[in-house]
Amino acid sequence: MTDPELVSDRSRRAGVWPLIRTERAALAADLADLSDEQWASPSLCSGLTVREVLAHLTAGARLNAVRWLAGVIRCRFDFDKQVAMRLTEQLGATPAETLERFRHVVPSTTRPPLPAVAMLGETIVHAEDIRRPLGIHRDYPVETVTQVAEYYQGSDLVVVAKGRVEGLKLVAVDGPFATGSGPLVSGTGLALVMAMTGRATYCDDLEGDGVALLRSRCGT
Repeated sequence: MTDPELVSDRSRRAGVWPLIRTERAALAADLADLSDEQWASPSLCSGLTVREVLAHLTAGARLNAVRWLAGVIRCRFDFDKQVAMRLTEQLGATPAETLERFRHVVPSTTRPPLPAVAMLGETIVHAEDIRRPLGIHRDYPVETVTQVAEYYQGSDLVVVAKGRVEGLKLVAVDGPFATGSGPLVSGTGLALVMAMTGRATYCDDLEGDGVALLRSRCGT
């Protein structure tokens, strides 16, 4: 049996961008046959539909540091306003156009001033924001989810994650990820990542004395 830590080390040496491309391509394939009603379904991102979240992912893959800064200035440092503006730019006239624009950025390595692993995290988390409400399941590679979990447990950049799990012990039951001390929260690496980033529904997939506390923090 392959040692999960060795698999994770090989993945890191290969780089993050191939993992991002793989996840983008998998998401595009999963959304190929959605109905108009499904495209209009609420995502796990409050106030956004499935289609709008996909447009947000496209926007992130087209936004370099210069365009990001220009947008921040244009929106007078209202970061939420810039997100909404960039989403609208990539939405397109129809769901088919939204999907085609996303397919176009699958191989993109363009990014705002964020580490590449943050882009991987955005891709997986927002993919689940889309998949979960639609009942679509994906078996993510353990090494990919582990990298994302390790990033979020030490970062509050873009999304509060480190602060959300402070004082808790997190343990993945399907991989090597473990961090922290305190009341236990255990489950799949994916469920931990999603709960770490504030998706309360994934707390239903977790176990341990710390789950209630983590759930209470998902609203912040």
